[in-house]
Amino acid sequence: EELETVDEAEFLKLIKEENYVVALFCPSGSLERCEEFEGELTSIREDMIDMMDGDAWVVKLLDSPFVQEFAVGKTEQPVIVMFRNGLPVIYDGPANEEIMLDTLVRYKEPGVQELTDHTFEHLTQAATGATTGDWLVMFVTSSCHLCNRLTAAMETVACQHRGRSNVARVNKETYGEKTGRRFGLGLEDKPDIILFRGGKMYHYTADKYDPESLTAFLTVSYSDQPAEDIPLPKSALSDLVQLCVDYLTAYPLLVGTCLLLPVLLLVAFLLIMGSDEEHKPRKSKKKKKEEQKEKKESRKDK
Repeated sequence: EELETVDEAEFLKLIKEENYVVALFCPSGSLERCEEFEGELTSIREDMIDMMDGDAWVVKLLDSPFVQEFAVGKTEQPVIVMFRNGLPVIYDGPANEEIMLDTLVRYKEPGVQELTDHTFEHLTQAATGATTGDWLVMFVTSSCHLCNRLTAAMETVACQHRGRSNVARVNKETYGEKTGRRFGLGLEDKPDIILFRGGKMYHYTADKYDPESLTAFLTVSYSDQPAEDIPLPKSALSDLVQLCVDYLTAYPLLVGTCLLLPVLLLVAFLLIMGSDEEHKPRKSKKKKKEEQKEKKESRKDK
């Protein structure tokens, strides 16, 4: 028995309309390994559907480019992604039906929290002792494609460490802009991943974004990075200065044009006023004398 193979259009329709969809992405270069995972998924399909309240689909896609949207790296091997109302999470365990069933059921609920300027310090208590535990936070922008692709990987780390560590996202461009400026992250369209642990913060600098690498950073390899003091929230004036610096760095031409425009308008205004003065007709000395004479005569008549 094999899994149902769907095309891209059917797949997009499923993850949009169904509550739970498990998709096995199979590259043609790894069919033997793919058959192992397919066999295990086929074995647990009925049990999993029951545990998902009868509302789950298990499908397969062959050589689908969509895998690149949910898994960064290691896509030359089979990839299993479960969608919970469209939100992806990656299964990165072995081809073992018991482990697979237990893991997918545990991943049923989302794990990544959304933080804003109003909730960041309250929930993380990053600058006051980190009494709420370790926090792995990814700072994103709305137009960052890589940030969106990392959604599934961050969900995987969050689900794996649920109850032990916290995983969150902050949009440094919208509702988390002050928090982004607090840590001097700028406005670049790239993910900034920081671990807040024990009153210190550690920046993720690796160029690997698979769940295994992110988990290693969260648990062990963070210690290879410098332990930095966590800055306090900025004052209103400091935040304004940082905002100006961020925009000047991200949009130097635009900011330069905005600063130069008032100067150009002022120069243009002065030139126009000077030009009007030059074009006013000047009275000759003879004309002035005649006018003065007329005024004197009119006074005599009075």
